[in-house]
Amino acid sequence: MTGFARADGEGLGISWVWEVKSVNGKTLDLRLRLAPGFDALEPQLRAMVTQRFRRGNFSANLTVTRTAPATVRINREALTQLLGLMNQLAGEVEAAPPRLDGLLALRGVVETVEDDEDAVIEERRLAVLGSWATALDRLAIARAEEGARLAVLLQSQLGEMAALVAAAGQCAAAQPAAIRERLLKMLASLTDLVSGISEERVAQEMALLVARSDVREELERLRAHLDQAADLLQQREAVGRRLDFLCQELNREANTLCSKSADLDLTRIGLSLKAGVEQFREQVQNIE
Repeated sequence: MTGFARADGEGLGISWVWEVKSVNGKTLDLRLRLAPGFDALEPQLRAMVTQRFRRGNFSANLTVTRTAPATVRINREALTQLLGLMNQLAGEVEAAPPRLDGLLALRGVVETVEDDEDAVIEERRLAVLGSWATALDRLAIARAEEGARLAVLLQSQLGEMAALVAAAGQCAAAQPAAIRERLLKMLASLTDLVSGISEERVAQEMALLVARSDVREELERLRAHLDQAADLLQQREAVGRRLDFLCQELNREANTLCSKSADLDLTRIGLSLKAGVEQFREQVQNIE
């Protein structure tokens, strides 16, 4: 299920922004990009995601900007080494004496010092962690809104499949009689070629043909699976994996329906049902 959320904050000398998004996924996966100094939060961040969600591919980015001025100092060791090298080269290279602004512009001479106390750093991490919880709450709301729209579509697809199963039931109800009539016609056409066929043999062949073409059990299982899927859509919990399993069972029964069909109309209904199951399965991938 897709979704996007953003949460930000400012205080303790920094400002920060969380951006988190989710896309469809069979399992739960989280990719984090954290600002320097906040890597220690990763175990807690992951734990909070697993508490709220069951599956999906999540990616989150934390941007932190310092708002308080940092302490600047001169790296005297590096400056001393540079001056020593220039003194050594003074007799070999003709050049104007270095200016102070030029020396300070050299890399490594001027350093920015993070002199924050451990207590301040911990407070910042807690504040950022609180914003993470806010971002996840907003993401859950966004996913729930998409889920409500998706539920309408899934229920419509279930209704279409139920209608196909009902139509298949009407075709199947006439199958035993149709098979018997077709078998009798076949036997009648073979009377001149094969003589002495007993009524018992005819009954055995007819029973075998009817049994192979009887799809009533498949239709009953299809109805049961569709009813179960409809019940799952009403539950307020993670049902995506159970719906995945039901899609497999629905597809299996639809395949059997087509393979056992002795009627052109029933075959067409079975193929339409297979297409409906596949469309339903694609949407189920968006369900948590």
